[in-house]
Amino acid sequence: MPWPIVSSLTLILISIPVVFVLGILLLAPVLARRVRRRQAESAVELFRVQREQLEAKFFDLARGRGIPRDLRWIDCEWLDDVTFGRSIEDGMLTAFAGVNIRFEAIEGGEMEDVEAVGLVRDAAAIFHFHNGRWGTGGRAMFNMDPHAAIDRLAGQFEPVVAGPGRGIEAS
Repeated sequence: MPWPIVSSLTLILISIPVVFVLGILLLAPVLARRVRRRQAESAVELFRVQREQLEAKFFDLARGRGIPRDLRWIDCEWLDDVTFGRSIEDGMLTAFAGVNIRFEAIEGGEMEDVEAVGLVRDAAAIFHFHNGRWGTGGRAMFNMDPHAAIDRLAGQFEPVVAGPGRGIEAS
């Protein structure tokens, strides 16, 4: 039995949806990257706008955590240096902000007679962007700047860097 002859119109009507679906499948990753980049650009701008409030929140939370033990947080001197990274596991955007932290020993504690207590500590304060908002748990990575922090977490975070005149993108 011979195959029925398919008209040109039928072929066109079948081809259009197939080409459309293939086009969507091919463009979806490109569009997803573009949306993700725009969201990251907005988040970075929001971080810059809210930075002073986020720094104050960080200090309050960090001071209340009692870490390092037997030390009281005295002051945070915030540096301009900030790096951004995206979690490889869940895509969460994270900011690592440079900060110099000063402590004093708590009376009666084990650190009271340690001379190094008064030394300024370099650290990278950690902030996360979740559900459209920046927040912090008052955690810091000590003895490193923001670039070293993201290098240390290379298996967990991919750097997000400023592109030349194009906002930010994963490097």
